[in-house]
Amino acid sequence: MTAMLTKVPAEKKPMPVADAVGILKTFNTTKFDQSVEIAVRLGVDTTQADQLVRGSIVLPNGIGKTLRVIVFAKGDKIDEAKAAGADEVGGPELAEKIKGGWTDFDVCIAAPDMMGVVGPLGKVLGPRGLMPSPRAGTVTPDVGKVVKEYKAGKVEFRTAKDGNVQAVVGKLSFDAPKLAQNIIAFINHVVALKPATVKGQYIKGIAISATMSPSLRIQA
Repeated sequence: MTAMLTKVPAEKKPMPVADAVGILKTFNTTKFDQSVEIAVRLGVDTTQADQLVRGSIVLPNGIGKTLRVIVFAKGDKIDEAKAAGADEVGGPELAEKIKGGWTDFDVCIAAPDMMGVVGPLGKVLGPRGLMPSPRAGTVTPDVGKVVKEYKAGKVEFRTAKDGNVQAVVGKLSFDAPKLAQNIIAFINHVVALKPATVKGQYIKGIAISATMSPSLRIQA
């Protein structure tokens, strides 16, 4: 469930992160471990390319999920990616597999010299948010390093059309201090990415929610 800022009545004022996490954990009553998401509403003009906020961050305590990572590489980079824990590594044959409809992975990383192979996959990977990008750090010569980061809990995010930036920041089973630490780290990272062209209020609202919970507004 997405942490939509409109779920919480206006009279419920934003609260400190620690307080919100404490309340959120009272919803830990399901048989499965709920994911916790954050939504940050930004005061940006999404029609302006220079105001779109996009990036990635390795959260201090991971996200409680092992991501499935594939890598496009050749030569020594193949062994580097495999040693780092990549679930699948390949070249043209991997591209053909994806063209055939296979998208059973969470992250796609590519060495720069493989973009000629990866480029034509844009129509398949782009709509799913899986297309490798230099800006997101998923087109990189350091494939091993980036694979390890995603396996350790790295998350990507980008501004949606409504101005929201959203990401998973952990599981409801996390200790409250660790979950709060992840949330604060994410907020601080988004604040640091404020585009120079943005005028006025940048952070307009922040909410967190679990898969089966209402949203809770938190202070910036």
